[in-house]
Amino acid sequence: METAITIFLGILGGYFAVGLLFALYVMVIGARKIDPLLADSKKSVRVLLFPGVVATWPFFFAKLFRFGRS
Repeated sequence: METAITIFLGILGGYFAVGLLFALYVMVIGARKIDPLLADSKKSVRVLLFPGVVATWPFFFAKLFRFGRS
């Protein structure tokens, strides 16, 4: 049981580590590609969006890289 918990926490930690890195990218560069209105937004708006992007980064990843093709 301890092994399963260790594996689960490792996977969860990896998920959030990747999410953190991706959220930094989105907040600095990628936000303009996803939503052009975010280019003129205040930094406080991006700070509010940051935790959501960390938690749901696979959806933003798909939207960010699909947006350039269409």
